[in-house]
Amino acid sequence: MTLKEELLISVEERPEMAALVNDALGALQGCGSLREIEDARVRLLGKKGTVTSVFKGLAVLPPEEKAVVGRIGNLLRQVIEEEVDALRRNIEHRETERRLAAQTLDVTLPGRRRGIGHRHLLAQVIEEATRIFVGLGYEVAEGPEVELDYYNFEALNQPPYHPARSLNDTLYVRRPDPICDDPADIMLRTHTSPVQVRVMEKRRPPLYVISPGRAYRRDEIDATHSAVFHQVEGLAVDRDITLGHLKGTLEVFAHKLFGRERDVRFRPHYFPFTEPSAEMDVSCFKCLGAGCSLCKGAGWLEILGCGMVDPNVFGYVGYDPEEFTGFAFGMGVERIAMLKYGIDDMRVFYEDDARFLRQF
Repeated sequence: MTLKEELLISVEERPEMAALVNDALGALQGCGSLREIEDARVRLLGKKGTVTSVFKGLAVLPPEEKAVVGRIGNLLRQVIEEEVDALRRNIEHRETERRLAAQTLDVTLPGRRRGIGHRHLLAQVIEEATRIFVGLGYEVAEGPEVELDYYNFEALNQPPYHPARSLNDTLYVRRPDPICDDPADIMLRTHTSPVQVRVMEKRRPPLYVISPGRAYRRDEIDATHSAVFHQVEGLAVDRDITLGHLKGTLEVFAHKLFGRERDVRFRPHYFPFTEPSAEMDVSCFKCLGAGCSLCKGAGWLEILGCGMVDPNVFGYVGYDPEEFTGFAFGMGVERIAMLKYGIDDMRVFYEDDARFLRQF
């Protein structure tokens, strides 16, 4: 027998309480929300509730009636509590079902396509240049970006009065203090050439290495300059290396990177660590050598600097210049990318604009 059935049987002993029981049970029937259920519970079972008043009236009843009325009051209270709990669970269940229905995944809908990332354009150019030289028998060497003056300048035959050593051009981490006899300068490397010196210190020829990486200079940022940039530099040291080997290597590189239809030329130049030195040009991509705004009417575009390793550099690493010769070259990755893909502002490489990056 349920509590409700027991209540209805008990109330037959006190017919005058039937209206109270029916009203109490009926008060819960119209509740459609948790707030309405709680309000009804308070009206019935609160301190001033109608069911609570039954127990307050027991004190004035004769002893023989207290037991019957008290039992009916307790049964009514328990039935109301059961009804309240049942109504609450029912409403909470419906609310849960409503929320789940709103969150239901329709597996028949087409999936959302997620964008697939790719290598940055500068990384692509570095990888392409590296792949070409590795195919020619070179190996990749790396070195620290925070470098000593000795490797960045001195061992590369750059004298103390060279303008590149000034604060206007180089980002120093520490300058020497002559009073305290502080150690040598420490700087952010201005090129990747120090890697070549470090490799020569540790190994004997033959050497064929390239050193791609990041470099730093105190430059104003504009369309063609940046304080942070990338280079790919190379070094070849062996017996009987000639200028012809240098020209042949770089011509192969230029044709593989830019296409065989590009013409190549070398112009005399000066670099402290090579002698003789040259700059290498390729015919303009836009006008094919006829002259245009891109090449400033010259028909040629500069892509890199190169030359035969100066014998003084060999002296710093203990190589005999009578036994070994070599050549070195270096190129700016940003410049190569700008020329190859027709980009006129270096800053777009670092702005992370997806519209630009998506094109490559």
